[in-house]
Order: sequence, then structure tokens, then C-alpha cells
Amino acid sequence: MRVLIIRLSSIGDVVHTTPMAAALIEAGHEVGWAVEPPAAPLVQSIRGLHRTFVLPKASAYDWNDRFRIARALRDYRPDLSIDAQGLWKSAFWTWLSGAPRRIGWIADQRRESSSSVMLTDTVPCMPDDVHVIDQHLALLAAIGLESHGARSFPFVLPADARDMAAQFRATSPLPLALISPGGGWANKLYPASLWGEAARGLLALNVTPVVVWGPGEEALAAQVAAASRGAARIAPMTGILELAALAAEARIFLAADTGPLHIAGAMGTPLVALFGPTDPARNGPWSPEDVVVRKAPPCAPCHKRDCVVHEHIMSRIPVGEVLQAAASRLASSEARAAS
Repeated sequence: MRVLIIRLSSIGDVVHTTPMAAALIEAGHEVGWAVEPPAAPLVQSIRGLHRTFVLPKASAYDWNDRFRIARALRDYRPDLSIDAQGLWKSAFWTWLSGAPRRIGWIADQRRESSSSVMLTDTVPCMPDDVHVIDQHLALLAAIGLESHGARSFPFVLPADARDMAAQFRATSPLPLALISPGGGWANKLYPASLWGEAARGLLALNVTPVVVWGPGEEALAAQVAAASRGAARIAPMTGILELAALAAEARIFLAADTGPLHIAGAMGTPLVALFGPTDPARNGPWSPEDVVVRKAPPCAPCHKRDCVVHEHIMSRIPVGEVLQAAASRLASSEARAAS
């Protein structure tokens, strides 16, 4: 069967959707994926994926591009299209694909409930405290494919990204502890000043703290490095694939609930995850060995980008708790250090 996945945006959620694609590929289906440009390199690196359709972002109103891609989707002739996002924009592309069968979550469990009119089959979500990976895998029950608990991330990183990461790793006599201070909406992020303090403490754990950053985050990385008083190095600017390659070389990865955290998790890197308004049971690390440090506000779980209740909640996470979590996670991952 030819299956088209529609998961357009949010890099972390694209990572969380990947095990669903992997399960379909492993079951022998021909799988395509429609995605917006920011996450496209990651999707294109999935082993066994038949086709990637790079769609314009919702804010880019170039109707010529939209008509061209709509024709390409219809020419692909999917037997099944899966809306793995729950929005009008994703449901619209699911319908526009021309697939005779279109699957997604039921109306009252979609972020934009009325968009379910574009679907032919709807599936109820699992309980809110079930990891979002399994929420996506549950969509496959509509075609009789049971994959609950699957955690396969078959990303094949290009040689240039792997070479860059290996060369950077070789410049440090100690294992790398990557700190990712950016990558999400402000109320989910840990302050740069506290990351700098944490970097100073990481040195005592016999690792080299390194600040990773992507486009537009150079100033933030510099703030963390300055706050570390020389303890932290700044990595070269990374795209998604370079970040994944660096994470694969690292001894530990520290970040808030952001796309970089989930990319590192997909690489099998030991994690320390800092959480506030969002629920780590649903959105956090999936390895039972990874460590979550959380300061939950009264509104939790809350997915509002602007919320006066959880504003500044992340700054209330003590640096000492972050360092204690890092020490614990480093101790539990000796096998990785020895490899």
C-alpha cells in the first residue's frame, strides 16, 4: 500500500512521528511524507522513505507552488493519507492528496477540531499521559498495524555532517556535554545565565560543556558562554543534520522541551531534559534512563506560548538539580562512555 504522511512542522513532533513512518516501512508499505522546509532535511534522511514532498509554509502564499505540489501529491496516488498533525493545514493537504482513505484523530482531540471533516476515518487519542510517539502509532490501528512502544529512528546522516562532528569531538580531551539553550518558545526555555552556571558545574563532572546553536541563535549561545566565565565552548553553527551528528558524538545532552532535545534522543544520546509547562510523560524523553528535571506550574500541562501563569517558571529550576541530574545520567551511561 502507498501511504502519505502529513506532518508538516515542529521539528520535535517530526521526530516523534518518525517511528510511525518506520513501522509502516518495516511492514512493507511504500511511504511518502509531506513536510515544510525547516524539518525537510531530517525527513529526507529516513532510511527506506520512498518520497519527500516539501510543502510551502502556511505563511508563504505562493499559489503557483501550492498548485504544483497539489498536482505532485495527486500524481503520487496514495492509497492512504495520514494527518499526523490535527490542524486545518494538515487536514487540507491530506484531502488534497486525493487519497481515497484519510486517517486522523477524532474531532475533539484535534488542535483544530472542525478540520476532521477532511478525513474519512478518525481514531481516538490515547490518554494524555501516553507519550506522543504512541499517540502517532495509535493512528496505525485503523489499518490493523499494532506498533505501540516502537522507538525506531532510522535517520541516515550524511558523511559531511558525521565528519564535522567527529572532527569537533577530536578537539576535546574530555567527552562532550552539549547544552542546547534555544529551539522553542520562550516560556519553555531555561535562562542563558543559568545555563552558564550549569556549564561551570559540568566541568567538575569531567566533561567539556559545549553550547550548540542554530540559525538566529548566535547571540543566545554567546550569552551562555559569557555566563559560563570561560567554562563552555561554542560549537559551530549547526543545521538539523549537523546537530544530530554532534549529538551522536556527545556523552550527554542537556536541553529544555525543544526540537534539539528530541533529535538527540533519536540519536540515542543520554539526556537531561528540563521541563515546565509541558508534560514530560507525553513530550519528554522516551528512554527510562534519561532524567527529567521539572518545575510544574499550576496550569500544567499547558501548551500556550503566552501564559501569565507559567511565565518565567523555568527560571525556578535550581542549577544544583540540573547538575545532580547530569551526574546521575552520566553514571548510568558508562557503557556509552566506554564504546
